[in-house]
Amino acid sequence: MSAKKIAIIGGTGLTQLAGPHNLQSHDINTPLGHPSGSVHSGEWNGAEVLFLARHGHPHSVPPHKINYRANLLALKQLGADVIVAVNAVGGIHPDMGAGVLAIPHQIVDLTWGRESTFFDGEHMPLDHIDFTYPFDEHVRQQLLVAAQDAGQPIADFGVVGVTQGPRLETAAEVDYLERIGCDLVGMTSMPEAALARELGIPYASVCLVVNPAAGRADGEITLDDIRAVLSSGMDKVCAVLEASLPRLQ
Repeated sequence: MSAKKIAIIGGTGLTQLAGPHNLQSHDINTPLGHPSGSVHSGEWNGAEVLFLARHGHPHSVPPHKINYRANLLALKQLGADVIVAVNAVGGIHPDMGAGVLAIPHQIVDLTWGRESTFFDGEHMPLDHIDFTYPFDEHVRQQLLVAAQDAGQPIADFGVVGVTQGPRLETAAEVDYLERIGCDLVGMTSMPEAALARELGIPYASVCLVVNPAAGRADGEITLDDIRAVLSSGMDKVCAVLEASLPRLQ
């Protein structure tokens, strides 16, 4: 059996991936338009890796304007067998403080107006996926073991509430998210996770908590504080990604 090709989708704070070598750049056009940017392929820790910056490089495409369908189709066209997404999120659960890494297990989708399916009767015939468990459990478990291998503490749970963005949430909205069971809040897990499921590509996420969610900390949430966490936290994320690659083969 041939080795699997691992795709990594970088979020805020991860628009370039330093680890891979023998890099090639692929400018892909799909039947549903262009992805956020070029897809880069290379070798990293014994694995063939694809990398796509979700928001483009430089970081410029807001969450609600990302062409998620083109992003996923581009990775599919290049042969992705597994997708690991990287997401910067806010922390709601008391254990989800700034700088914490988490491998989420569930999603609550509160986005609207996004092109969210390939099964639209135009690109593909109407169909339905089972989405009971939105993240692939095998990939989740391999990421958790990889974090242990890399010496990185990581939370093994997380319900992600996905909001529209690009603004951050109000305190009342975060209170609501907490009442319906959300531990984290982000803007990009949907429709990305569902589109991967529609394409039959196992998908899981590594979340970096970059700020306490609205109303969960004293004072205003500042971009300077978020950038400081991103600067240090993405090194931890990359350590987990690198350690996961042999396990995802």
